[in-house]
Amino acid sequence: MHALKDKVSQKLSNLFADSPSQSASPRHSLTDSPKASGKSFTSYFSFGARNENEDTESESPPPPPPPIRTDSYESVENCKKNQASSTTVGNDDYEGEMKELTESSAFISPDLCEFLHACLPNIVRGCKWVLVYSTLKHGISLRTLLRKSAELPGPCLLVAGDKQGAVFGAMLECPLTTTPKRKYQACLLLGTSQTFLFTTIYGQPRIFRPTGANRYYYMCMNEFLAFGGGGSFALCLDEDLLKATSGPSETFGNECLASSAEFELKNVELWGFAHASQYLSS
Repeated sequence: MHALKDKVSQKLSNLFADSPSQSASPRHSLTDSPKASGKSFTSYFSFGARNENEDTESESPPPPPPPIRTDSYESVENCKKNQASSTTVGNDDYEGEMKELTESSAFISPDLCEFLHACLPNIVRGCKWVLVYSTLKHGISLRTLLRKSAELPGPCLLVAGDKQGAVFGAMLECPLTTTPKRKYQACLLLGTSQTFLFTTIYGQPRIFRPTGANRYYYMCMNEFLAFGGGGSFALCLDEDLLKATSGPSETFGNECLASSAEFELKNVELWGFAHASQYLSS
């Protein structure tokens, strides 16, 4: 009996000696488990930090400020392209666009109307063109133009021409407010990107938008109305609306808009914009 008991005890001792120790269990070992997966223990802690860095680097840096434009001229093709990307108005049907004018114009031909229609800011597209002031209709006076500009607040289009056949003008805001001193005013409603000058002196219409060189957008006094600065006024009308000047300006990056630097005005028009329902109810 004792021999059998000793024999069983010996076999049990051998069995426990061959089994793996409890300390080698993966559940209790911090060093063996990473080795089995091919990673060091420290890599598990650095993985979380690496993800945080990746998230930070994935955030794109703020875009750089727009550069100053040295050539702000835009052709009719560019204006049409801009309009096609933002509106569905048919550019080919310029006869339909002429119907937007509530009265006839001394300067705006179908081709010029098509061009200006493509360059208008979105805020006035689809509106009726209302003749707010005309020297042929309301007399030759800058003060009358300033007073009439208050009748239809909002963006407006100044169109003028010289006696040699050039047509030019500016997109600006109304009502026009005079200042007692020579002080430039900003276009708050339109913003810089929507303000422009235009001319037909180059054979086909061109517009000039602000270059960003300065903020000399327009100056309005009882004695004159001027646009642009830095070098010379891009366009300046005197108080009688009989004579005007034009020259290169840094504000719009333009050259002379008229047939000569000093010239006599043939006519001046100021066009406002109103929705069809507003115009019919007025």
